Amino acid sequence: MSASGEISTPQDYIGHHLNNLQMDLRTMELVKHGDTPGFWAINIDSMFFSIVLGLLFLFIFRRVAVKASSGVPGKLQCAVELIIDFVNGTVKDMYHGNSKLIAPLALTVFVWVFLMNTMDLLPIDLLPYLGEHVLGLPALRVVPTADVSVTLSMALGVFILILFYSIKMKGVSGFVKELTMQPFNHWAFIPVNLILEGVSLLSKPVSLGLRLFGNMYAGELIFILIAGLLPWWSQWLLNVPWAIFHILIITLQAFIFMVLTIVYLSMASEEH
Repeated sequence: MSASGEISTPQDYIGHHLNNLQMDLRTMELVKHGDTPGFWAINIDSMFFSIVLGLLFLFIFRRVAVKASSGVPGKLQCAVELIIDFVNGTVKDMYHGNSKLIAPLALTVFVWVFLMNTMDLLPIDLLPYLGEHVLGLPALRVVPTADVSVTLSMALGVFILILFYSIKMKGVSGFVKELTMQPFNHWAFIPVNLILEGVSLLSKPVSLGLRLFGNMYAGELIFILIAGLLPWWSQWLLNVPWAIFHILIITLQAFIFMVLTIVYLSMASEEH
């Protein structure tokens, strides 16, 4: 990047698109390009788009619920009903307990993650260009799931529910026994069991969050590489096929995140 702040090389272009719009909570100022934000910084763009898409999800589903009719449904109602039936069937197949939370949680996770992933299909320069030239923002990333902070935060929420259901179904003593007396049911192996079960427990939110982040970050990076390294008139030769294939990826990653959430909570809800 030149002294004037203009992007002059493909490397600058790629690096610029991988920067989040950050605010330093100590000074309440936006972090400029090249500055080190430190620990007390938040990614405003990731939070903004994730919240907006969450509200969009609530608005659409509530509108359909309010205007739902028993007659001939509209296209939007049909789409929402298909999604609800699909998620409900998946929950019934995988979750064998009795909980009023799991199905709504699975629906929220699937649709919310899908909407955040879909932001990757927008033209790579559209919103960052508007943010820079209209709002004067130094950087802008529009795919919340390409931010590891977002994916790990969602995985942390699932992890808290895993602990909650484990203690609720087994009790504190049963949960402790599960960590200390499995897989080797002998007191002499308690340290070994604790290490094995502890690693298994902690790996669930880490793998859940990093899997989604890694796939979406890689997909976003490919779009950036195509835009940064190829002439504008030839970019569509790779952008269009990759975008079509990426539709499968964003849907699959939302489905995998939902399925793993259901499976982990089902395992936590087992009494034995």
